[in-house]
Amino acid sequence: MAIEEGKAAPAFTLADASGKKVSLRDFAGKNVVVYFYPRDDTPGCTKEACGFRDLWDEIVALDTVVIGISPDSAVAHQKFIAKYGLPFTLLSDPDRAVMEAYGAFGEKMMYGKKTTGVIRSTVLVGPDGKVRKHWARVAKAADHPAKVLEALRAG
Repeated sequence: MAIEEGKAAPAFTLADASGKKVSLRDFAGKNVVVYFYPRDDTPGCTKEACGFRDLWDEIVALDTVVIGISPDSAVAHQKFIAKYGLPFTLLSDPDRAVMEAYGAFGEKMMYGKKTTGVIRSTVLVGPDGKVRKHWARVAKAADHPAKVLEALRAG
């Protein structure tokens, strides 16, 4: 299933860092930023997560929640959250089923070579559960959270 703006976002339920099940439908009526990243505590992923953290007050003021999804374990997420003071939910997708549903896992170029893995991408889901914006491939992780905030402000 391809992610299309204006269409319903694929439903999902995954475990958070404490093992609690979290579903997209839990946030009905809010904007939801679902961002996919390769691995906790790596340079690009840390810059992106800290970017969302640093803009947190502005994001929350726009009635928005942020959810980060990677294949990492709950233990890895707990350490990442604690180390950087991340105020948002991180979910584990070890079998990459949600990533595949969102087009966030597949073939990509890494250091000039084709490889298969997590594709850094983001989906902005509106209060109605429909995709408002899809960043299919995020090139600059550090700059991306500001672009997401800009899209939120634009309505």
